[in-house]
Amino acid sequence: MPKYIRAYVPGGTYFFTVVTHRRLALFKSKSARSLWGNCLRECVHRWPFVIDAIVLLPDHLHAMWSLPSGDAEYSMRWAWLKKEFTKRWLANRATESVIAQPVRVERQRRVWQPRFWEHVIQDQHDYERHFDYIHYNPVKHGHVRCPRDWPHSSFHRWAKHGVYSANWACSDDTRRLLDFEDVAGTVGE
Repeated sequence: MPKYIRAYVPGGTYFFTVVTHRRLALFKSKSARSLWGNCLRECVHRWPFVIDAIVLLPDHLHAMWSLPSGDAEYSMRWAWLKKEFTKRWLANRATESVIAQPVRVERQRRVWQPRFWEHVIQDQHDYERHFDYIHYNPVKHGHVRCPRDWPHSSFHRWAKHGVYSANWACSDDTRRLLDFEDVAGTVGE
C-alpha cells in the first residue's frame, strides 16, 4: 500500500484538487452546490483561512487556500468538509454512486474519492499559475468558452476587482495567455 506524504507548511498557501467518487457529477445539482457552500463557510468560520480561488466543476473542485500564520491543518479542514458534506447530503436522502464491496467494508461513503491532491505554492509565479489554472479549468474541460461563463467560480469576484478582464482566456481568443498545459501536469487531474 502506498504511503502518502503530505507537505505541511504553517501559514502556507496550498492548491487542492478534490474529486467525487467515480467522478459522479455531484455538483451539477444546485442543492449540492448550495450545501457545499454552506459547509465551506462554516469551516472558514470554525477554523479561519482565506479562499484565494475556487471552482466547482460537475465531478471535482479546485481550490487555493492561504492558512493563518502557524497553522498547517488543511487535512483536518478537508476531512471535516468531506465528512460534514457527506453526512448532510445523505441525510437529505441524496443517492450515493455505486461502489465496490471492498470500499464499503472500509466504511467509506460513496460521495468522495478517499483522498485529495495538494500542492504547496512555492512563490508568486507558482501562485499566479495555479490561480489562473483554477479559473481556466471550466474552459479546459469544455464546459464553456470563457471563464466568465462558468458561474461556480471565484473568477467573477476577481474580474469585479480588476484582476481579470471580462474576456480573459476565452477559447476564441487566438492569443495564448498562459501555458496551461504546464500547470496541468502539476495538479493531479
